[in-house]
Amino acid sequence: MSDTGLLIEAMKFAAGRHSGQTRKGRAGEPYINHPIDVADTLVRVGGVTDAEVLAAALLHDTVEDTDATLDQLATLFGDRVSTLVAEVTDDKSLPKEERKRLQVLHAPTISDEAKMLKLSDKICNVVDVVGKPPLGWTDQRRIAYLEWTARVVHGCRGVNQRLEECYDMELTAGLKNIPGHA
Repeated sequence: MSDTGLLIEAMKFAAGRHSGQTRKGRAGEPYINHPIDVADTLVRVGGVTDAEVLAAALLHDTVEDTDATLDQLATLFGDRVSTLVAEVTDDKSLPKEERKRLQVLHAPTISDEAKMLKLSDKICNVVDVVGKPPLGWTDQRRIAYLEWTARVVHGCRGVNQRLEECYDMELTAGLKNIPGHA
């Protein structure tokens, strides 16, 4: 399959799996916008052109948030894409706080490509939590989330300076824009 074909198939698969899902913000925008934003950030900010990494970005939440499996991803998109998705997928059978703790611990141990994917995901999440916060989130919860992303990103540093600088800029601006941040 060509690189373009891989990306189109990954986008179609992700769109189908995330069909009917929405983001947590007030606008309730289609969930598929998030993986597209993650892939776009990898390209536009990070200069990433590797089609398998970009396909993994498009698919990064399918196993965690839908009924898709890693075996399906391996069959449809290859072992490398499936492995990258596995590296950034939380075990949803664990409590949320444990999943968050494990993300901080595992970030330094994942591949460089998965670290770039994780950086891009956190950039997009910071932008959304600041600009389109989930319904019901207090300013304190938003601040706590942003501070947690910094701990995850710490373990992803050293792989793509442009992504890291973009994350730092978004985090700093975001914290300044949330009332109550010291």
